[in-house]
Amino acid sequence: MKPQIPFNIQDHILYEDNHLIAVAKPSGVLVQGDQTGDVPLSDLVKTFLKERDQKPGNVFCGVIHRIDRPVSGVVVLAKTSKALSKMNELFRDDKIKKTYRALVNGIPEIEVQELKCFLRKNGKTMRAEVFHRQVENSKESVLSYNVIEKRGHQSLLEVYPITGRFHQIRAMLSHNKTPIVGDLKYGAPQALKNKSICLHAYQIEFIHPIKQELVKITCKEPF
Repeated sequence: MKPQIPFNIQDHILYEDNHLIAVAKPSGVLVQGDQTGDVPLSDLVKTFLKERDQKPGNVFCGVIHRIDRPVSGVVVLAKTSKALSKMNELFRDDKIKKTYRALVNGIPEIEVQELKCFLRKNGKTMRAEVFHRQVENSKESVLSYNVIEKRGHQSLLEVYPITGRFHQIRAMLSHNKTPIVGDLKYGAPQALKNKSICLHAYQIEFIHPIKQELVKITCKEPF
């Protein structure tokens, strides 16, 4: 069954070569398939490549990293198994630099700050629980942020995750008394009409694993 594409992939391509393709994912689209059965971004891109390039056989499209469904922004996918393996190595070795932007409720007391805590995933509520010290099954979580714009009672932050934990940015900003706009799960006062949250994967930067050149992919936030 051919997946229905909810947006024009061609208009959302941020970067492409023989090894990688980066797409600006809208909020509401899954990166990888889950129990909902909804068509994920990886399948949408695979179908797009197959049709655009008129490939008769199977098309490879490997998921390198994920962002949450209600989050928008840069997602990089691998077009070959070699590129997938090499990019996975870069992620494991912390050689990928990611920058997010978040519109939050409130103004942080400190405008430039590094936050540290321990996070534990609660499988029943699908929330990240925040602790000041290590507890069973928790992992140290670190990010830094700076305020780049104030909008009345809201702030636009640039966020730099240093670790990569489940719902890390959402949970830690909420714990810092500035929940992300629209993020009811982590304390926002109200939802947005389209069920998105104002968290955006703004930029990803790495040394291309095949070409050995710097790649910096940026996507403007929609809020």
